[in-house]
Amino acid sequence: MAQLKKIVEPFGEVNVYPASGGKVRVVATILMEPRKEGCQTGIAIDGSGSMESLYGHAEEGGFLASLFGTKKKAIANQITPVAQKLCAYLARKLDADGGTTCIYWATGSGGGDIEEVGDLTADQAEKHVFGPPRNFGSGTQLLPAMKYFAERFAKAPFGFYVFITDGELHDLDEVKGFTKKLAREIAQKKRNPMKFVLIGIGPNVNEDQMEQLDDLDTGTSVDLWDHKLAAEMKHLQEIFAEVVDKNARIADKAKILDSDGTVVRDYSDTGMSAYLEFEISANAPYFTLEVNNNRIHQGLSDTATVPPSEMA
Repeated sequence: MAQLKKIVEPFGEVNVYPASGGKVRVVATILMEPRKEGCQTGIAIDGSGSMESLYGHAEEGGFLASLFGTKKKAIANQITPVAQKLCAYLARKLDADGGTTCIYWATGSGGGDIEEVGDLTADQAEKHVFGPPRNFGSGTQLLPAMKYFAERFAKAPFGFYVFITDGELHDLDEVKGFTKKLAREIAQKKRNPMKFVLIGIGPNVNEDQMEQLDDLDTGTSVDLWDHKLAAEMKHLQEIFAEVVDKNARIADKAKILDSDGTVVRDYSDTGMSAYLEFEISANAPYFTLEVNNNRIHQGLSDTATVPPSEMA
């Protein structure tokens, strides 16, 4: 599977899978804000030692700076602007109570502790300074944060939880195991649905680990994880790329064409939802979504040559 990085609007995510007969299977979503009744939201910020520099600090100027009274150089806090925007956005757009639950994870000895910040409204989040946790963690364990939200909001009709990290997890196997357990329970309707989004920030993101979670085969149709890189996000709505209503019709008529103009999927009779799935020749460099007199061209690889979209 390849989750493409070069996405054109209005797509939120485009995944390309191998298929038989010289074809590939494309699964794409249209970027839009979900409407989830009774949704609870949360944001969890990595508090492990590897994140320390991202929280900002005053850098010592050395012996000469001390001798001549030179001021310390302030290093910018890279966490606060990201956390403020995400937390406020979730509280304002999605949370049923209008308040997003904020925690630090991977704190304390071994990185297995949680530090609660509280439930912040959008206005509170936009003013809150997300400084470092009280105790930086000596490891990076994601599992306790997952369990925190899953247990606290076990009765919520839907849960949406964002985890900010530099991407280096020390309990990846345990996280995978718990993810599979949750997916089975959701598939069996023993637990309400939820979605986890891992957002990488900073120069040392371990995207391989993030992709392993995103692509994890749970043995069910439930896909719990998505991942994003903060540096590549153009819109906050991108965190909802995999949270779409497959049954909600967003256009009465639409077509998917290959790069030669041949129709590969026609939605004229059924209408088009925000979830698109179709097969196309593996040799096609791009596909075209024809909707509302617009022709939107999306590459099938990040190196494909794609003509500019034709908008009405």
